[in-house]
Amino acid sequence: MKLVMTLSTVSLLTLISIVHVYWAFGGRWGKHAAIPSQAGENRPAFVPGKMATLFVAVLLLIACLILLVQSGYTQYLQASMMTRIGCVVCGSVFLLRAIGDFRFVGFFKKINHSVFAKNDTWLYSPLCLYCGVTFMMVGLRQQLLGI
Repeated sequence: MKLVMTLSTVSLLTLISIVHVYWAFGGRWGKHAAIPSQAGENRPAFVPGKMATLFVAVLLLIACLILLVQSGYTQYLQASMMTRIGCVVCGSVFLLRAIGDFRFVGFFKKINHSVFAKNDTWLYSPLCLYCGVTFMMVGLRQQLLGI
């Protein structure tokens, strides 16, 4: 189960990172559905810049590396206290993202009628929940199993 959850999470986050790089260099496909909208308006709540979008892409790849190392799927890098803490931090971030800010994103958002909000309810927040559970499971595995 750990293998499937880890590799599926890494695959999904890598794909999402690639999409962020695509957006940073001018790609438009899917962009309107990936940014929250203002209440009752058809304009985005914020407009991320090129550097911010690339920063998110890099953070996603770093999270993938942390998960792979902590899971023991890398040959040259060994799991350590830093990768364990990294998994717990990443898991916490993903779980908090799934819960949301109670306004634009997450399961408890108030703005529910935009394209982003519908995708967030059915795709983005469940994906964040899944990623959060995977990171926490890998990061806290020794405590959970009593090893």
